[in-house]
Amino acid sequence: MTIPAPLASPEKLAVPTERHEVTVAGARSARAAGIALARAADGFSGVSYLLYERNGDWTFALGAAAEVVLHTDVVRHRRGDGDWTTVPAGDEPLQQVAALLDGARAYGWATFELSHVLHGTAHAPQVPGDPAGRLDGEAPLLHLVVPHADARISDDVVVLSATDRTDLRWMTAALDAPAPTGTREPVEIALDGPGGRRYRESVASAVDDIRAGRLQKVILSREVTVEHPVDLPASFEAGRAVNNPARSFLLDLGGMRAAGFSPETIVEVDGLGRVSTQPLAGTRALEGDDAVDADLRADLLTDPKEIFEHAISVYIAQDELRTVCTDGSVSVTEFMAVRERGSVQHLASRVGGQLREGRNAWHAFAALFPAVTASGVPKAEACESILRHEGSRGLYSGAVLLVEPDGGLDAALVLRSIYQRDGRTWLRAGAGIVGQSTPEREYEETCEKLRSVSRTLVPGA
Repeated sequence: MTIPAPLASPEKLAVPTERHEVTVAGARSARAAGIALARAADGFSGVSYLLYERNGDWTFALGAAAEVVLHTDVVRHRRGDGDWTTVPAGDEPLQQVAALLDGARAYGWATFELSHVLHGTAHAPQVPGDPAGRLDGEAPLLHLVVPHADARISDDVVVLSATDRTDLRWMTAALDAPAPTGTREPVEIALDGPGGRRYRESVASAVDDIRAGRLQKVILSREVTVEHPVDLPASFEAGRAVNNPARSFLLDLGGMRAAGFSPETIVEVDGLGRVSTQPLAGTRALEGDDAVDADLRADLLTDPKEIFEHAISVYIAQDELRTVCTDGSVSVTEFMAVRERGSVQHLASRVGGQLREGRNAWHAFAALFPAVTASGVPKAEACESILRHEGSRGLYSGAVLLVEPDGGLDAALVLRSIYQRDGRTWLRAGAGIVGQSTPEREYEETCEKLRSVSRTLVPGA
């Protein structure tokens, strides 16, 4: 795995390297153990945490030994609760981030608005963020934390690691604590509302732009407000029971709280530089009736609009990977399989390759972000169209990131999620717009996707 190119003025976070570790036998499922840790952390105000599921294994990260926050023009970093240091973002801001991390394990998120910096359509998003992370009113584009403590969780064993033994005792106690009783039952919310008309009008406008040749595809989304308080950890637990995501996550970091069931990954990079992405495009509902769902699946596999929408996404993913991979290594290893994701089924493909010399995981992330399945084709024009129709998206269609010490990176696409900030809770879903799209069908598709989370919202106190 290659390392980032040296910066003109190299800086590092200087994170403490001494850590204490303990191994605990898995007394409950990995999912239950992870949720127990997250639920305990959620009870402490101002403590950041992330629970992340990947291929059956779970990672829990707690606290902030160090932080890196990216803005449009600068990167800010600090150790613990110390003062922020500001450095220029430079021409490759993600390489500046990589150099600061210097091999540290980190976790965090990137907003959709990072796309404007990566694709040259600079836009300073004004969506609220952590006051400590904001800069002159601009919300962060990326927020990463090197944790005080973390846990690697499988069904057989939990490995706890921390800079302070107190955190080890706290996590061990959380794992031993009995599961809560008396949890409220989920309440499903209505998915229509005053924004429906505006969304249909936006779809019609986008179809006109596509037919006029201004772009080929754009994903437009709409927001649904949740009027009642929501217990986020309980809603995550209920939602994970009925979803089959590629990744799932529960987090409280940088002023943003979210729980999600990501249907696809933006990029996966291992320590050997093997990189892949998993575009999903083309959608039909899952009704829970085997015969009905089989008919919908057959319709999905033969619908020209859905096939075109999917094929163009796979084509773009190959082009993007070729910019960072060795010649001849990029290939489609899976094409137009059908994946069931909660309340919907999608056409799914996988594209992979080998990073070439001088390129690292952050180069791959920059090449693929935002996901073509959440932005459009061409990306720059699609991002401008999204900004015009929606304004700032924030975390929706951004990424939740897990950064590994060996140079690996795992980035989940933030869809099918519940969002909380400043006492407000909302959902968001979109649909891919192409020349054959109709406003009514795309609106219906947003409802189908929203049901992945709208039916598992557990009321809070």
